Amino acid sequence: MVRIASNSLACVLLAIHGAFASGLTVDVEDADSIRAAAALVAEDLMSYYDGNEPGNIPGILPEASSEKGFYYWWTGGLLWGSMLDYRSHSGETKYDGLISQGLQWQVGQNADYLPANYTATLGNEDQAIWALSAIDADESAFTAPPSDDPQWLDLAKNVFNEQSLDERRVDDGDCEGALRWMIYPSSNGYDYVNSGSNIGYFNLAAQLAYVTGNNSYLDAASKTYDLLVDIGFVTDEFEVYDGAHVEACSDINKVQYSYTAAMLLQGSAFLYNQTGGSDEWKGRVDGLVDSILSTFFPDGVAYEAACEKSNRCSTDMIFYKGILHRGLGATMRAAPYTAAKILPVLKTSAKAAVAQCTGGDNGRMCGFRWNSGKNDGTTGAGQQLGVLSALVSILPEQAAVASNNSGSGGGSNAGSGSQNGTDSDTSDDDTPGNLGAKVSTSFGALVGALVLGGLLL
Repeated sequence: MVRIASNSLACVLLAIHGAFASGLTVDVEDADSIRAAAALVAEDLMSYYDGNEPGNIPGILPEASSEKGFYYWWTGGLLWGSMLDYRSHSGETKYDGLISQGLQWQVGQNADYLPANYTATLGNEDQAIWALSAIDADESAFTAPPSDDPQWLDLAKNVFNEQSLDERRVDDGDCEGALRWMIYPSSNGYDYVNSGSNIGYFNLAAQLAYVTGNNSYLDAASKTYDLLVDIGFVTDEFEVYDGAHVEACSDINKVQYSYTAAMLLQGSAFLYNQTGGSDEWKGRVDGLVDSILSTFFPDGVAYEAACEKSNRCSTDMIFYKGILHRGLGATMRAAPYTAAKILPVLKTSAKAAVAQCTGGDNGRMCGFRWNSGKNDGTTGAGQQLGVLSALVSILPEQAAVASNNSGSGGGSNAGSGSQNGTDSDTSDDDTPGNLGAKVSTSFGALVGALVLGGLLL
């Protein structure tokens, strides 16, 4: 297993904040304290990863039931996206080798995040999670793969192109045009349309529009949002429902999960930014923010409404709080005006999350329930990832982590997946310089919003 020694600076800072008592402590108004706590949570998260050990599979969390748990393939993609987010906000680069190996090992034979060993059980949302992590690598200027290998942006475009194909979608009925949950007809769940797959595609399209400036991606995202509303998966009150079976698409499963709402908000915020703050996307951002904070943050603390009270959250669902916090953090960066409403809640939630990290042999492992004030006795990669993302979501980005041979622009392998979707190499793509200016402007606006609100860390 990966156990990397704690950063000495983190230990000093945690000593200052009294963290060598029992469990972790954090001052959510102090960026150094937050980074110090995040360093230890990240270390404990990576203790669950063993893909770099001889005989194990790089890129994924353990599959076989063991003391480390049992995790599905998609959680590996989420792990690397979360670690990239941590890197961008902490400046920590010691995990770079693991991140790079993990993201590249699972690309598959066609550079589309469909490795042959997993295709029988993969859903469209699983593939999208890995593609979104590839976009995270590109947007954060993470070290690029070797020039002969598919580049980060190429991988994301290839997944988008494949998921745009008619063969991935329902061809008639009330769900016509929607992505199916599973990719192959032989897979259990092929006859189900879940919002997660369609929102994953929406978020991917929105971020590609933001990164490249290509309006074809913006159009695809807009049509997908409209489809979600037309089917009834997104309501006028901005509730986001789980899905429906193809043969009875009007019979909607109205359970609400935090990850789908958060990804829908994140994509909407990118489109708000990309369209220059259009009223349409601002209205959607505002509605989703209000709905998410009301549904998933009772008393200001993250809560998985569909399963937490009944203690029926699956291993997959335990990862959702991480996606929730990351989606809200990304929203503040893309739509800085939202920070005044979002950031105080994220701080309250992060403080509660850290307070219950008193478990395990080291006395600092995190549980799943954050609103009880005490550790619930559970441990796992999902619990650690959720708390890490909670801490990262309240940190400003660190600009000094850009690597050489990195950044947007695609590469020679663009389009090595299916070519029947949006052209991945159009002249509408922004240059890397223009993208940098866009990101810098957004971050500057966010800092200004935080200062004005008296919320700057």
